[in-house]
Amino acid sequence: MKIVVLAVGRLRPPYADDVQHYRKLLAGLARVEVIECRDDEKVARRIPERAFVSLLDSGGEAMDSVGFSRWMEDRRMAGRDLWFVIGGAFGGLELERVDHRLSFGPMTLPHQLARVVLLEQVYRAHKILAGEPYHY
Repeated sequence: MKIVVLAVGRLRPPYADDVQHYRKLLAGLARVEVIECRDDEKVARRIPERAFVSLLDSGGEAMDSVGFSRWMEDRRMAGRDLWFVIGGAFGGLELERVDHRLSFGPMTLPHQLARVVLLEQVYRAHKILAGEPYHY
C-alpha cells in the first residue's frame, strides 16, 4: 500500500523541516509520498480512481493513536492505496468522492501543521503495529 498526502498550498518553514523529518523516519517503514497542489480545484483530478480517500475534516472521525493504527492496518489489508487530502488555508475543500473523513479534533489546525501531525501519526501507527517502543 502506498500512502499519499495530497495537500493544498505550499509547505514553508518551520513545518517543512518537520515533514522532512517524518518522511525520513517513514522511509524504511512505508511508501509515503507528499504532493502539493496550488488550489482546491486541482485536487480531485490528482486522485486515482481506485484510491481510498480520507479527507481531513474537523467534523470527521476522531480516534486515538491505537485506534488509528488499527484503522491503518485495515486499509493495508484492503489493498488500496491510501490518499489523505488536506485542504488549504481557507478550508472548505469539497470532493465528489470521499471514503472517510478524519479529524484531529474540533479545533482547526493550520494546514501546514496538519501535514506534520498526520505524518507523525502515520509513523506512530507503524511503530504501534510493529510492537516497537514509540507509543507511550
